[in-house]
Amino acid sequence: MTFLNRRSQDNYRNCLDAHTNAWSNRPIDSIRTDEIRNLIKITLGDRSQSHQKSMHKFLKGLFLYAVECGYIQRTPVPMLQFRLGDKIKKVLTIEQIKLLLEKAHEMNHPWYPIWATALYSGCRNGKLYAITRDKVNFENRTILISSSWDHKHGFKDFTKSKQDRTIEIAPQLVPILKQLYAEEPESTFVLPRIREWDEGRQAEVLRTFLLGIGLPPVRFHDLRASWATAMLEMGVEPARVMIMGGWGDLKTMQIYMRKAVGFRSRV
Repeated sequence: MTFLNRRSQDNYRNCLDAHTNAWSNRPIDSIRTDEIRNLIKITLGDRSQSHQKSMHKFLKGLFLYAVECGYIQRTPVPMLQFRLGDKIKKVLTIEQIKLLLEKAHEMNHPWYPIWATALYSGCRNGKLYAITRDKVNFENRTILISSSWDHKHGFKDFTKSKQDRTIEIAPQLVPILKQLYAEEPESTFVLPRIREWDEGRQAEVLRTFLLGIGLPPVRFHDLRASWATAMLEMGVEPARVMIMGGWGDLKTMQIYMRKAVGFRSRV
């Protein structure tokens, strides 16, 4: 892509390499519009709107370049709309997070350890689903996040995309994880395998539970935003939250910071 500077070319290449491996051996004129739409809206459905928008931009740039070079006659990239900022329009406050976890624990809800891990780690849905026990170190209180999962493509290792990182296990999360180990000693995975989770219905289950205990409904992905906002509200440095959550975009972190300030101003 000679119309971009070197840094932009690297950004395009890294993002495309991370998400389009399934197309690597196919002719560019064989990739259909519906496949591109599914990649952005389904495969990357648990990612932020800004991430999806960036992927759309990178694909559009790639295919426009192919048109200019004469490899294809028209770009197959569809027109899509993205609601930037929607990912944090609804977040749970610290008190609401406490109530969610307290009620789920009291009811012995099967999703309790999953919600707790999401809210104490800030991990995305696909990464939570993929955590295996060999990545957990209780002595150092760390988890290596080195793979992900989505409903369409299954498990994906981060070896090539270099997205792996180590996160700290919050003290409150240690007994929850150890109880899971005791209940399912032969399991490969850290978190329980639940049918609704296998089917990609995590948002539906969370919404139903929140409404049932009188809390505002949020998406499963919003648990990540709730974690970030809570950390900032408690005074954790934004740079540390960015590292812990795996964000590389300061603009996104500034949105969370404004949200946290808004919560504090209402107290």
